[in-house]
Amino acid sequence: MKCKCQTTTFIPVDEIRYIDTSPLPRPVAVEPRDGFRIWLKYDDGEEGEVDLSHIPIIGFFKAWNDRDFFESVYIPDFRAVAWPGDMDLCPDSMYMRLTGKTVEEFMPSLAERL
Repeated sequence: MKCKCQTTTFIPVDEIRYIDTSPLPRPVAVEPRDGFRIWLKYDDGEEGEVDLSHIPIIGFFKAWNDRDFFESVYIPDFRAVAWPGDMDLCPDSMYMRLTGKTVEEFMPSLAERL
């Protein structure tokens, strides 16, 4: 029986292109607002409201229908937008929604690789 595994290709270290490792903006404050909106502030000074009503309020996010639960939003040590029970939203996607920036504008070194 022949192995159907793919072979691994090794790339010499000097040929690897590294992504810019400068820190990306991270949320430092969050407050619940009316509806499914939150106010966010990032460590680069950007702040404003983000509307989360585009996220279907089913399955995992059904908990948001409990207003007390939605208002329990917080910024954990790993600096995302989170709720109790391991529910969190990507801080990068929240930043792009807040600022209107594209992936290319927000992460130019990553965009070069795409």
